[in-house]
Amino acid sequence: MEPLYRAIVARGRDPAWYREGAVPDTLDGRFDMIAALLALVLLRFEREGEAARDPSVLLTETFIADMDATLRQLGIGDHLVGKHVGRMMGALGGRIGAFREGNVADAVRRNIFHESPPSDAAVSFVAGRLAAFSDGLDAAAFDGLHAGTLP
Repeated sequence: MEPLYRAIVARGRDPAWYREGAVPDTLDGRFDMIAALLALVLLRFEREGEAARDPSVLLTETFIADMDATLRQLGIGDHLVGKHVGRMMGALGGRIGAFREGNVADAVRRNIFHESPPSDAAVSFVAGRLAAFSDGLDAAAFDGLHAGTLP
């Protein structure tokens, strides 16, 4: 699942999120974007059913390993890494739930801007791009996604 995970991370690092979308260009802001995109991919896999169960688990494990490694590189001690990763997994689960509800703009306000969006235009930009990404995922073949090709 490395190619797909790398593609998600690359998409989450797209400067447009931070320029036009006004997502904070910080460690937390980048996490928020990667987690949002990953949540949408995991929801797409969920709709695929049993065929996507193992890839979904592997993709989630790849995310956990990356977050663990990143925290360690930042100097977070061993005794705190698990707690931080647990919170990150909770955040990912929250995004999955928020996007499953279907109101992307509300999910963006809560999970990207944490109830303090810089402007309605920023929310619209981020929500529009995430909705288009989700639509592209729905139209994409599972095999292509599994291989790391994002819409």
